[in-house]
Amino acid sequence: MFSSSPADAPLVREPAHAPVAHLVRDGVVEGVHHGSVVVLDADGEITLRLGDIEAAFYPRSAIKPVQAVAMVRAGLPLEGELLSLAAASHSGEERHLAGARRILELAGLTEDHLRNVPDMPYDPAVRDAWVRAGRMPSRLAQNCSGKHAAMLYTCALNGWPLENYLDAGHPLQQAVAEIVEDLTGQRIAKVSVDGCGAPLFSISLHGLARATARIVSAAPGTPEARVADAMREHAEMASGTGRDVAALMRAVPGMLSKDGFEGVQVAALADGRAVAVKIADGADRARVPVTAAALARAGVDPALLKEFEGEPLLGGGREVGRVRVVPRLESPAGATGA
Repeated sequence: MFSSSPADAPLVREPAHAPVAHLVRDGVVEGVHHGSVVVLDADGEITLRLGDIEAAFYPRSAIKPVQAVAMVRAGLPLEGELLSLAAASHSGEERHLAGARRILELAGLTEDHLRNVPDMPYDPAVRDAWVRAGRMPSRLAQNCSGKHAAMLYTCALNGWPLENYLDAGHPLQQAVAEIVEDLTGQRIAKVSVDGCGAPLFSISLHGLARATARIVSAAPGTPEARVADAMREHAEMASGTGRDVAALMRAVPGMLSKDGFEGVQVAALADGRAVAVKIADGADRARVPVTAAALARAGVDPALLKEFEGEPLLGGGREVGRVRVVPRLESPAGATGA
């Protein structure tokens, strides 16, 4: 169950990660990915923990749904595709850029007001086409531009300063920090700066799972439910065409999922069941199958997760192995659910 007042901040320490996945080539373990995993039931109780789920860590972009909730609570009126984009790590497709421009237009602002770092599109194919066209890095193409445009819109609506909206002491970022502590149920351990330039709040993996569960299971019409509905209904606006996080949401009805750099993934079902994953070495090839295994342990029908079980390892053009989760993460026989 959730407390009405945040608990103490998680400790800043070296996380005691554990093996979560093996790279197996013809029956021999060639590599080991370490990390941490937590699975919560619908009541918020831990049903599986692996590694160190209580140490302070940076959730990176997996915290974006929480940031979006904070903006909606502060009056952000976006819905649907544009609200999904406000919580996105987008691929830089034209629809993402057009959406970010539209948010800025609604605020009476332009791309020049953005303070995120200029970058190329995140998706490799989109980035290659961008380079072939001779286009340069831009703030709009950077994968967090939807969030930044929404932050500026929130500031404009509240009469808050625009030029320093990324400062940790700015009213917007103070409002975000308050909602991070509210939804995670714990104090923030440390504040840093994310790759895009926005404040980054250190919480625990357990806290991240709690926050996402609260967003997905919130009552209809609340800011939390609005964010969850937008991201689930417009999964590709929150990520991009062909992205695994969107594919997960499409595969499991009613599920909200969000990825983050450095091997972070969180997912939650409508009844409050949730999982959170951190891969110590940041490897995406381990993040996806470990997340799928955790979801199966949460009761998701394994048949819905087959395509996420791990990429094949090739030798001479044929499959000779793949990434496999450790036995402790394997779903109990016959486990089925939503």
